[in-house]
Amino acid sequence: MSLFRKLFGSKSKQSEDEIQSEERSKYMPEIKLPIDERFTINFKANGGKFLYCEDLNEVYSNLESIITENKWANKKALVVDKNLQDKFKNTSLLPTQQLVEATYFLTTCENLIANDGSLLISSHQIFEKKLIELPENFVVFATTSQIVENIGEGLRGIKSKSKQKIPTNITTIKHFKSDDEKDFLSYGSSAKNLYLLLLEDL
Repeated sequence: MSLFRKLFGSKSKQSEDEIQSEERSKYMPEIKLPIDERFTINFKANGGKFLYCEDLNEVYSNLESIITENKWANKKALVVDKNLQDKFKNTSLLPTQQLVEATYFLTTCENLIANDGSLLISSHQIFEKKLIELPENFVVFATTSQIVENIGEGLRGIKSKSKQKIPTNITTIKHFKSDDEKDFLSYGSSAKNLYLLLLEDL
């Protein structure tokens, strides 16, 4: 349109914004937000608490804030991932391998799903446990490179990463609100009080 306007001139004095809004019909496809923005919006809509971190020091600082806010200073965290234990060894985290001792669960995830704001996890994070067996409070450490468009893309990623042995117990965590806020679509799922520490790595 701007090429024709340059060649033939514009008869009206409408602003560029007005022209663009008129040109964009209701039948045009919606403008797609970037994948990370879509994930963030959907994750928050599910009731998740999102903390963006530019570096590891910010991750540690935000974890300390979560521990303080929830009065978990003397409470134990279920940490089954040895690498995660090493990564957070200089914080006030009190790790345990015993489920019965744990107040909250510190874990990673396979992927962050943009189109519904859920987290894709597998036996790499939760072994063969069911979500309902794990503590109600989750703190998930993930990176921006783990954000994918949909579950199908996440599953393909798991398959390509684990050519020798594909993990079992693959599931998504989607509901981060208490039971009284759930609708009938989330009936039977285990709601978690979930914090996401998202590290920028792109």
